[in-house]
Amino acid sequence: MARNPNERGGGDRGRGRGGDRRDRDERDDEFKDKLVHINRVAKVVKGGRRFAFAALVVVGDGKGRVGFGTGKAREVPEAIRKATEQAKRTMIRVPLREGRTLHHDINGHFGAGRVTLRAAPAGTGIIAGGPMRAVFETMGVQDVVGKCNGTTNPYNMVKATFDALQNSFSPRQVAARRGKKVGDIIGRRDGVPGGGSAGASAGQDAAAAAGGE
Repeated sequence: MARNPNERGGGDRGRGRGGDRRDRDERDDEFKDKLVHINRVAKVVKGGRRFAFAALVVVGDGKGRVGFGTGKAREVPEAIRKATEQAKRTMIRVPLREGRTLHHDINGHFGAGRVTLRAAPAGTGIIAGGPMRAVFETMGVQDVVGKCNGTTNPYNMVKATFDALQNSFSPRQVAARRGKKVGDIIGRRDGVPGGGSAGASAGQDAAAAAGGE
């Protein structure tokens, strides 16, 4: 007995939906997420107090992409889910030197928070506070020194850190902006008078380019 073509088509559509779901799950597996902070708030109503939860989540792919998001809901899992989805929609890409640290020192601020991020040699590890550490771990940074002054609010610390990361530039980006060659920006370690170290030169030029905008 021949099968109904409509039934066969429905089966193909079902497999297609399953394939899309698997692709979505694979994309989600690429990201690492960390719960930075969760806050319980209460609203006083006629019948008593009504509780809700606010979550702050950081998401990254471990290769230089990172984002953060916030979510509010009556239950903790739903608040975390909302925050994670928002973080994935607002991800930024940060250039990394050798895939492990920043190209140069950078400063950032948000509200009362002031952060300073410094590139570090191999083996230094992540020296930073809790919220800042979560950003670096999900982003894939292995060596960095971070300091935050003025606030201990995790929301302001994370936003100040992202403000700093958005001002991070690679030598190639600085060279393209200034119309020069990459070698002119970073300098050769040998044979160039006053060339200095490549990392220091890149940091100075990147800071100058950022300040000139």
